[in-house]
Amino acid sequence: MGPITLFDKSFLQSLTVDESVWFDHYFTPNICPLFFVETLADLAKNNLRDGRTAEHEVAIIADKTPEVSGYVCAYHAQLCLGDLLGHPVPLTGQIPMPGGQTVQLNGQTGLVFPQAPETEAMSRWQAGQFQEVERIVAREWRQAVSELDLKGMAETMQTIGINGKTCKSLDQAAKMARDIVQSPNKPFDQMKLLFYFTKIGRQHIPAVLERWKVASYRPLAQHAPYAAHILTIELFFQIALAASLISSDRPSNRVDVSYLFYLPFCEVFTSTDRLHKKCAPLFLREDQDFVWGDDLKADLRHTNAHWLATLTEAQREAGLNTIPHIPIEHEGSVIVRLWDRHSPGWRNRLKRVEPKMPPEMERQLIEQVKAIREAPPISLPQEERLKMDFPHTTVERSVHPRKGSWWQVPKGMPRQDD
Repeated sequence: MGPITLFDKSFLQSLTVDESVWFDHYFTPNICPLFFVETLADLAKNNLRDGRTAEHEVAIIADKTPEVSGYVCAYHAQLCLGDLLGHPVPLTGQIPMPGGQTVQLNGQTGLVFPQAPETEAMSRWQAGQFQEVERIVAREWRQAVSELDLKGMAETMQTIGINGKTCKSLDQAAKMARDIVQSPNKPFDQMKLLFYFTKIGRQHIPAVLERWKVASYRPLAQHAPYAAHILTIELFFQIALAASLISSDRPSNRVDVSYLFYLPFCEVFTSTDRLHKKCAPLFLREDQDFVWGDDLKADLRHTNAHWLATLTEAQREAGLNTIPHIPIEHEGSVIVRLWDRHSPGWRNRLKRVEPKMPPEMERQLIEQVKAIREAPPISLPQEERLKMDFPHTTVERSVHPRKGSWWQVPKGMPRQDD
């Protein structure tokens, strides 16, 4: 598996379908909820070029969405609330997935993640099938974004002294935001700001405050690190607006900055959005990278051309799984650089000959996976579940047999539908 990679809609739109296949093949894409919402919102677009319909535009993006190696990330507001209630959120690159069901089979407890509703929707959108509720949500979301009063937000911050004189760079805006959130002083003001920005439901506030009270009202950065990350991004955006470092004339800037909420859940972030290029590196860990989307696209294009020229039609029909999950080395390769940094040891696999699994063992493995999928779910207390080391985890996927020039599964593989 390649580096865990967060991407935005602008990057996926820049790819051809063939290039998107190789992004899925050589990376582990983090499909964040904001990407789905942005894609769906295109249903409400008007005045498209070349006579295209909004439905066609959405179907094009859906067709490029990773299916084989991607994982849907949990919604940041839910993760923030969980963090405040004592359910730790990992901030070291792994993707927190929603919807896991605990099952038990032969005395072993495991996790099953059914196909995410978002990916089911993407499959429908590829076929041009949209539900009326999705059209309503698209219209409401686009309207809400267009009505964002960024100028009003900037003016509010300016009244407390934030302007172009007190904050002269995005670096300084990020530092100011961190200083506010990490300060041991005024913890109640920090929590008030968090409630304001995240719109945590009133029904949850008593439980959040009770847990914080038991923890002696320690600073937010110590008490709930992911919640502190959310607040830092929010404050950074407000400060940058007030200092005219981010334009208040583009409501979509608010949406673009929201992708930064998901930075803790990746090793690489790629985008063709210039605001991301300027802001994301300010919040990355030392072991993370921002990659300009055009540079990665060029390498994916090179990869696609290489395999089209190398493989016969019969070899392509055998499916992508027969193609090594090892990047193609060439001068200046972005993919190789990222694999060297985030997937060390991959070169040793070039020297190893992986033994082929005996047919009987393969059959038994398939039967075991089916049994796990069909095992009845069991209920476990959250505290116990967090401590468990599950011996097996199953993730259900729906994969289109062919995408662009490439068979994602063997051409002759029996299937229920397309």
